[in-house]
Amino acid sequence: MSLIEFRDVTFVHQNGVKALDDVSLSVEKQELVGIVGENGAGKTTLVKHINGLLKPTRGSVTIDGNNTRDVSTARLARNVGIAFQNPDHQLFSDSVENEITFALKNFGFEGALIEQRIRWALGFFGLEEYRKSSPLILSGGEKKRLTLASILAWDPDVVVLDEPTVGQDAIQKEKLGEIVRLLHSTGKTIIIVSHDVEFLWTLQPRILVMKQGGVVGDGPCATVMHDRPLLEGARVSQPQLVQLYDELRTRPDQPFLDLSAARSWIEKGAT
Repeated sequence: MSLIEFRDVTFVHQNGVKALDDVSLSVEKQELVGIVGENGAGKTTLVKHINGLLKPTRGSVTIDGNNTRDVSTARLARNVGIAFQNPDHQLFSDSVENEITFALKNFGFEGALIEQRIRWALGFFGLEEYRKSSPLILSGGEKKRLTLASILAWDPDVVVLDEPTVGQDAIQKEKLGEIVRLLHSTGKTIIIVSHDVEFLWTLQPRILVMKQGGVVGDGPCATVMHDRPLLEGARVSQPQLVQLYDELRTRPDQPFLDLSAARSWIEKGAT
């Protein structure tokens, strides 16, 4: 059985708008998945079903064999951590420290371990100086890092990142990529919702392409990102390195995975 299973899932908002339309998909343990699509395609609605924040209007969602209709959101949240696109919708404590502490206490962590996890999270995400400060004073990028710190501190098995690169500079994006690779190497299942195809390309995840509430494409990153008609139909841009690869008359067997590989090839005389 797959870790995450959507079976014929349709979700209709209270205002009558259909956000998911007969979605069936599965995600295996330790998979790295990227979800792309234009605004309103249903990406965030989809991931909100993974920890039970939303329940299907029709169909079913199961997480590790548990139907989300039968399990509380609190129980699902212990194993599924979601960092939403807008951190202001997620942060609520009076200090950065308490923001990280809240979930740890709720999930039964004890004193010494809580302090250890707080120190790790603050240090890893460069937030030590804000430990006693209100999250309200943080920049958008810092708030984003705090939501990630708060989730990773309790070490969930599934990590969902909704537009994680928004508000992050190049250095923070690179660090975020390293975090994703590290988490994936330790056996985490990671799902990333993003418009940042350049960021996803460096990670080479399985890619789901969404359009009008449905999944219209699903496959390896290299395959999906080369399918220009599919991407254009879903209003998704190709990564620049893929575009560059396609423009070269002489080129390697596979698209460049990063700028250094492209530069090295071009400097060897490819035109």
